[in-house]
Amino acid sequence: MGASDPAAVRRVFNRQLKIFGIRVLATRRTPDAKLRHAAAILAGYLDNDRDGQVDNPQVVAAMVRQKATLVMFATEREAERLERTLPDRWQDSHQAVALFAEETHPGGAARRRFDASYEEIFHLITHAGYAAAYPAVFGMRPGSQLANAMDRARGGRFLRVPRRYPAKAWYTYDDRSCDYGCQTQEYIYWGMTSLLGAQSAEWRFRDIRQEWRLNTPKKFRAGDPMLYRLLTDSRYRFPKRLPDGKYRVSSKSARQPSSP
Repeated sequence: MGASDPAAVRRVFNRQLKIFGIRVLATRRTPDAKLRHAAAILAGYLDNDRDGQVDNPQVVAAMVRQKATLVMFATEREAERLERTLPDRWQDSHQAVALFAEETHPGGAARRRFDASYEEIFHLITHAGYAAAYPAVFGMRPGSQLANAMDRARGGRFLRVPRRYPAKAWYTYDDRSCDYGCQTQEYIYWGMTSLLGAQSAEWRFRDIRQEWRLNTPKKFRAGDPMLYRLLTDSRYRFPKRLPDGKYRVSSKSARQPSSP
């Protein structure tokens, strides 16, 4: 942990890895293997071609400016207990996303267990990175290109979750605690991970179809051309393959892997 971190933060988190300037913090009860896996997924998203350099420096610079931080807890219960002890000033000055070790499953697809690191880490990248670097395109407010695509996917512009979505909608997130901006982040996550093949398995589709219908690359490409164009536009340098968690991470930072 950094010497500049408040004592209350150092009491909660006892380890950190820094990936291209972005910190991954972990509690004492978080297994080291889960911490390193999460760091490797973050590195794999940011340096998807594995050449040792970030693919989109503008996005990573935005993340660093906003102090984007992945905070890892062993369990959701631990997070609920410990987050209350973190200073408000520290929380307000960091764009933090939480990931629980209990939902982090390296190689989980083989056991029909989805690895939540794919979701939470991508949320950190889009929220603190893309939305800040390209607000007119990936901003979280109505009118951005991402928001316009989402309005089409939901069958209309709903500032609040509707009682019922139109039958033509293919994105029907119904968590009422998730406001419009939050909905944009869930939407781009579904699109990106479907394009990369993370949602393609039939067992996974059964879990998510009440919320997202276009779970395979083929369905997504045909069914949501607006978001597909954004995610494949070379200007934005989104990942082209799903991180495999094998990006070699040193004790302090990401470094170039031995082979692609």
